[in-house]
Amino acid sequence: MTDHDADRPTGRRYLGQSQAQRAHHRRQMLLDAALEVFGTQGYPAGSVKNLCGAAGLTERYFYESFRDREACLAALYAELTAQLQDRTLRAIDAAAALETMIDAGLTAFVGYLTDDPRRAKVVLIEVVGVSAQMEQRRHAVLREYAELIASIWATARSQPLSLHERLTCVAVVGGINHLLVDWLLDGRTDAPAELVKVCAALFAAVRATDPALAGELPPHVQ
Repeated sequence: MTDHDADRPTGRRYLGQSQAQRAHHRRQMLLDAALEVFGTQGYPAGSVKNLCGAAGLTERYFYESFRDREACLAALYAELTAQLQDRTLRAIDAAAALETMIDAGLTAFVGYLTDDPRRAKVVLIEVVGVSAQMEQRRHAVLREYAELIASIWATARSQPLSLHERLTCVAVVGGINHLLVDWLLDGRTDAPAELVKVCAALFAAVRATDPALAGELPPHVQ
């Protein structure tokens, strides 16, 4: 191979995009289609044929990106939960006082899911019970939010939490998760602002068990 050959890009370019860029674009098209199909019709109805039809691609391109339907669902779940976490953390990071931190984080969290009910359906319902692997992924996401609450609580107190207090954080996350499931399955009749108020009341109940949570928190709590 000559130096000139080594400098050549791998694969042909089409309309200014490399083969890898086109594959990435097709993968995103399939994820967008999965959000629509899984988020409206449900995961059981989301066959590979239906996903490809919604994306305007052939099945060949589906298998270029995903091993099977579950792999597609897992990728969509990872994308949605990453966006949800990013929005929540940025809102918390921008706050200084505990009250504004909690309200901002809850508003961002609830808002991301309620702004597009398809997101809520995928994140809260369609991934449940799909497989042992998906259950592990789902549990890990819920555990991350419990750890986030625990980190805020521990920072306010400047000391680690007890086992009882850490389990309380898990319970709070479970309560918020079920509240949103109920909102979704009950026809989305409750205003998102009301959901935030209820979630904030849960945090207020936790705060009542520890006076240290009434204090100010430094920014950039991790």
